[in-house]
Amino acid sequence: MALKNIRLEVMQTVEKSVQGFIDEYLIPVDDIWQPTDLLPNLQSEEGFEEVTQLREEAKELGYDFWVVLVADMVTEEALPTYESWLMDMEGVEQHGAGRGEQNSWAKWVRHWTGEENRHGDTLNKYLYLSGRVNMKEIEKTTQHLINDGFDIGTGRDPYRNFVYTSFQELATNISHKRVGQLAKKKGNKMLGKMCNIIAGDEMRHYMAYREFVKTIFEYDPSEMMLAFQDMMKKKIVMPAQFIRESGQGIAEAFENFSNAAQRLGVYTTYDYIDILRKLNAYWEIDKMNSLTDDAERARDYLMNLPDRMSRIADRIAVPEDPHKFKWVESNGTI
Repeated sequence: MALKNIRLEVMQTVEKSVQGFIDEYLIPVDDIWQPTDLLPNLQSEEGFEEVTQLREEAKELGYDFWVVLVADMVTEEALPTYESWLMDMEGVEQHGAGRGEQNSWAKWVRHWTGEENRHGDTLNKYLYLSGRVNMKEIEKTTQHLINDGFDIGTGRDPYRNFVYTSFQELATNISHKRVGQLAKKKGNKMLGKMCNIIAGDEMRHYMAYREFVKTIFEYDPSEMMLAFQDMMKKKIVMPAQFIRESGQGIAEAFENFSNAAQRLGVYTTYDYIDILRKLNAYWEIDKMNSLTDDAERARDYLMNLPDRMSRIADRIAVPEDPHKFKWVESNGTI
């Protein structure tokens, strides 16, 4: 109970800075881009010509590419799960004391969700217009992911939740950025721009969540260190670990999607290790002192983990043959 109270006190202390984080890392609705800025404008005379061009350019993209783009989109579309998960953290209150007021943490979660929501909308519309995927199967996968929810081992603990979001926001930045680069190389400028802009949002969000953790380290270094260690022992896995195709059990599709991402070089084991190195460096894990004995051991574990993982990564073999997903129709050049 005492530990829970300390976490709550820390969250309440950091909450005083949250509005500043919102101002620095999020963008007002009237100033930020919207999906229609990046997609064909069907209200204009040129709109259908732009759709035709989009569909032609889409023919140049390969099978693994579509698998990764679909899984990335489905992950973005499962926002109701992520918002409800973050809203359940210790220290987050749905409503403030007065009418119309709200806890600053709740305000952050809602505003972050509003920005993230545009990503799924954009990619969903692109996939629909491309004509290269089975949208009904994709829609089933999205609904399954929301229905099933996900348990990543964080509970209601904000320390563990913020380690997860720090890691995941940078992972999605890498994935979207590289998908955009691949699209651009194939001559698909529209999709390339789309993914690059989405990646930019993810980078801003990553910078905010890593700042939350850095601030918590200032107030409660030992418990924050232990939470970081715990999450890395469990391994940080994308929410897509729980995706499934219709007729399958939970998570059966993830390994095949992950293999496709590794074959393309969109997101690999080495990226995972590099993210850990970046977080260790930014949070200055090696310089932490005044820790409990357990936290000192956790610090040493975290500093040694990247090298240990690198030795294992060198031995991982990725299957060469792609899995046949219901999401992607086998026609044309796919």
